[in-house]
Amino acid sequence: MTDHLLEKVESGVATLTMNRPEARNAMSGDMLAALTVALKKHAADRSIRAVVLTGAGDAFCAGGDVKGFASEASSNSRSEFDLEERVHNLRAGMEASRIIHEMPKPTIAVIPGPAAGAGLSIALACDFRIAAENAKMTTAFAKVGLAGDYGGSFFLTQLVGAAKARELYLTADVITGAEAENLGIVTKAVPRDQLETEAQKWIDKLASGPTIAMGYMKKNLNLALEGSLKDVLDQEAMYMIRTFMTEDHKGAAKAFVAKKDPEFNGR
Repeated sequence: MTDHLLEKVESGVATLTMNRPEARNAMSGDMLAALTVALKKHAADRSIRAVVLTGAGDAFCAGGDVKGFASEASSNSRSEFDLEERVHNLRAGMEASRIIHEMPKPTIAVIPGPAAGAGLSIALACDFRIAAENAKMTTAFAKVGLAGDYGGSFFLTQLVGAAKARELYLTADVITGAEAENLGIVTKAVPRDQLETEAQKWIDKLASGPTIAMGYMKKNLNLALEGSLKDVLDQEAMYMIRTFMTEDHKGAAKAFVAKKDPEFNGR
């Protein structure tokens, strides 16, 4: 366990807080290891109905620890590392983005301030992003001579299209939360003092939804990114019949007939 990642579970919502405020929550090895373990655990736990990712203090996540990169570069401490080993280690850490993207429950990034590099990539992996209007966001990689990781090139291309994604990656321009909302990168941008209230509205709504059905919706939407129409139709048919069998659907159908609001229990 590390204090670089704080974990709280309350009312079916798991909140994971990256906790290095003195470094704008830049990623550490301990943080990434703990994050991957926590994400796997909550993805498999049926009592968890939504996962929230945020950062301590006034930042979301500044990405990789660039100061650490500079120190290692000057000391040549990594020169003896085998290329394949380094690729393997990085790829293992990047599993966090895949788990966030694929887990069968809603994921929400709450962005109080800077989200850069891999930090932005992890936010983009989430289903929803609620940000402060003045939060600064950037792909950042071009400014430090790196190609990019944690799936940002995939997620950003899906959100804004190929041309805008190339612009944001190759220029590493900084945009605000408000600008990100206009581009479709952020779900909702609000003044900083309203962020917690707005985020809680989204969290409450998503955590009280039909969790099983939403998990299958995510599978269908993810397949639609790269599958054929036939693939999607086949999968939709299977998951539609599966969700007909849930308690959530049966209760909601009765509530509809009775002209009442449905209550979902994630079963």
